[in-house]
Amino acid sequence: MEDLESPLDADLLDALALDRLVPDSLARWRPLVSEGLLFFLDRLPPEHLEEIVAAQFALALDTDPHQRVVTLLAQCPTLHKLGQVVARDRRLDAGLRARLQTLESLPAVTPMAAVRSRIRAELPPDAPVTLADEALAEASVAVVVPFTWQADGATHEGVFKVLKPGVETRLHQELAIWSELAEHLEVHAARLGLPALDYRDTLDSVRELLAREVRLEVEQENLRAAAAFYADEPRVQIPAPLPWCTPRMTAMQRVHGVKLTDAPPASRRALAGIAIDALLGRPFWSDAPAAVIHADPHAGNLFATLDGRLAVLDWSLTARLDKARREAVVQAVLGALTLDAGRIRQSVAGLGSLDPDNPHLLAAVERALDRVVRGQFPGFHWLVGLLDDVAGRTATGFRDDLVLFRKSWLTLAGVIGDLSDAVSADRVLLARGLKRFMVELPARSLAPVANREFATHVSNLDLWWLGASAGWVPAGFWLRYWRAVLTGERET
Repeated sequence: MEDLESPLDADLLDALALDRLVPDSLARWRPLVSEGLLFFLDRLPPEHLEEIVAAQFALALDTDPHQRVVTLLAQCPTLHKLGQVVARDRRLDAGLRARLQTLESLPAVTPMAAVRSRIRAELPPDAPVTLADEALAEASVAVVVPFTWQADGATHEGVFKVLKPGVETRLHQELAIWSELAEHLEVHAARLGLPALDYRDTLDSVRELLAREVRLEVEQENLRAAAAFYADEPRVQIPAPLPWCTPRMTAMQRVHGVKLTDAPPASRRALAGIAIDALLGRPFWSDAPAAVIHADPHAGNLFATLDGRLAVLDWSLTARLDKARREAVVQAVLGALTLDAGRIRQSVAGLGSLDPDNPHLLAAVERALDRVVRGQFPGFHWLVGLLDDVAGRTATGFRDDLVLFRKSWLTLAGVIGDLSDAVSADRVLLARGLKRFMVELPARSLAPVANREFATHVSNLDLWWLGASAGWVPAGFWLRYWRAVLTGERET
């Protein structure tokens, strides 16, 4: 700690146990994560830091470290989002995960008088709405308040999602610290013997993404686009925006239901399949130039409605994965199915800024193929593991939207795992891809052999190559398998 006047004393830091946010499999990164979080905390405005310390001392002496960490995260918008992202990561301690999941939807603590005043300031004087006496929930940057209005002789229900008083200032203060953090991490990573990653580019991307959280006009555009995209999907409900939207407040249809992970046990398996298929499968397997994917699908943003549908809330963060990136993802998976390391390297290089012959990429692909011959299906989960392996060893320069897609996959996979162990996300995605393939078969008979303008992102030439490779794949499989047995595991 560089600031000797900081109120963060050693005993309090020990009680916070910040390194618990890093799973055992990434243990070597714990000192750097702890150092980065302390750097962040120590540069907060003094009054903000004093609030954090006061909240910690207000907790009982025997409060467990998990609750202390969650109390801290809830007081900083950017850390609150971090907690939501890792809340369903099964590599973390079960007790910590349970505590972090409370960050997905918190009881409102912002004084209702201040919230009502902010809403009234955003509304026209003659707006025919009646506000509820209490808020529904509070998130990292906003409070959700129900309201009703009369139209066509009926009572209609909506909610206002309004930015919390002072949150824009607080968020910008925190984001400014994130911009300073990269150099600090570079120095300490070198001291700890960790890889020289592109901390600057990564943190700049994170800052830009978090800044979208308070740009509610962006969420409103995303809501309208999502409503159009899912208009023919009866299993999915997107809250309709209402006329009283402003840059600081979103007015939308109220959804009645429960958090997806609180759905009745009998419906959880079906809802898990719907979530994977609708939120990832449907946009990924499309021929659109850019697929819009919900990038923050934690359990607090996914509801099981009273009529059995999946309601998808909070469209502040979306990933726009262009078709070239989706084609590269499919090519990497095809390369894994045929044990073609060169094809995988070319595809992964196309997703970032690495050279296909980069030694870190070469080694990561070999480790990934070893996992295939040991029985892991080379689907999305396998590919995300490969990308993480590469990103953890060198500066990859993966595009922002690919990073968001990875976040969406891991967050949703964690929610699905908590809903039902019987649902395989890869299997659901493969089924959606096969259905699209069957639909496009007639068009393929007339298409140029190298044309990839299909929703499945593969050409007839790709399919020919896949079939032709079937003869040598078994030999390659056994050669790689016995080489792995003789040389030992490569997972280092």
